Amino acid sequence: MSEAARAHDDDATTSVQGRSIRQLPKVSLHDHLDGGLRPATVLELGRAEGLDLPAATPETLADWFHAQSVSGSLVEYLKTFDLTIAVMQTEENLRRIAREFVEDLVADGVVCGEIRWAPEQHLTRGLSLDAAVAAVQAGIDEAVIAAGGRIRVGQLVSAMRQNDRGLEIAELALRHRDAGVVGFDIAGPEAGFPASRMSDAFDLLLSEGLPITVHAGEADGIESIRGAIVDGHALRLGHGVRIMEDIEVRDRGEGDVGLRLGRLAQWVKDRRMPLETSPSSNLDTQAFTGTRMDQHPLDLLFQVGFAVTINTDNRLMSRTTLSRELGRVVDAFGYGLDELLAFQLNAAEGAF
Repeated sequence: MSEAARAHDDDATTSVQGRSIRQLPKVSLHDHLDGGLRPATVLELGRAEGLDLPAATPETLADWFHAQSVSGSLVEYLKTFDLTIAVMQTEENLRRIAREFVEDLVADGVVCGEIRWAPEQHLTRGLSLDAAVAAVQAGIDEAVIAAGGRIRVGQLVSAMRQNDRGLEIAELALRHRDAGVVGFDIAGPEAGFPASRMSDAFDLLLSEGLPITVHAGEADGIESIRGAIVDGHALRLGHGVRIMEDIEVRDRGEGDVGLRLGRLAQWVKDRRMPLETSPSSNLDTQAFTGTRMDQHPLDLLFQVGFAVTINTDNRLMSRTTLSRELGRVVDAFGYGLDELLAFQLNAAEGAF
């Protein structure tokens, strides 16, 4: 059994209505390259780079990543990305990590996936932006060929909100649009860094017809979502769970609950704008009010008619897979195959 298959072995027993979730075909829209490394790969490459590593075995390193991520401290959480990005600074390492990333998607039953990452964070060892994108694409291509074409994968090139390199990164995405790049994203600190800071980049991408998704409604509220749509020309919302702040829930007694959608929420719903929810990550980062998975707003949003999709965000940090995320929402909300199919169709329709 391959390492990728072993990593997903515990998901093979997760089933719904007698069907293994891992074996069901799935679509993944929100999955960060620097958040999806194998612990064993981080150890091997980190040792080769002479890095100060927080653990000595893949198992204990996986525990460290997860503990940092659920600590409730943003500072501690960000330390995990300092480590993964540190081993992603050469063409060889980027190629390998991208190849393994896709291998793990295949092992998880994903048939269509988008990989998002920020090339500007991978230049400390002399790589150019274009060389970094090409290295990741080479790894993707190797894995897709090895899988016999059972999966389609595209890159989402992200610009970091705080670095103000949006136009440069947008131009990078356009240069590689016929060589694996299928869309553009902005990531990083949401609060205080609105989409309007990169209006020139978004306007260029709109004029050139390259699809855009924006992290919004995770660490900031309704105005961030509004900015993603108005200034960012977003076709999808990265997470988007705080759209709930524009929905009034009215308890009319005896189990009768009514809803009133604000204009922004109604716009998102009516236009079937996909919400890239990531249940475990949203719970860990407190993107919604609640401490349990069954309090995640995705079920209410789904029942009302929003185009909800289920994603992993950062597989390593949340110690998860797409199959596991689907299993968790099955357990939390009692979903069956019909609901799992609806989530995949929403993702397929929204894929770039």
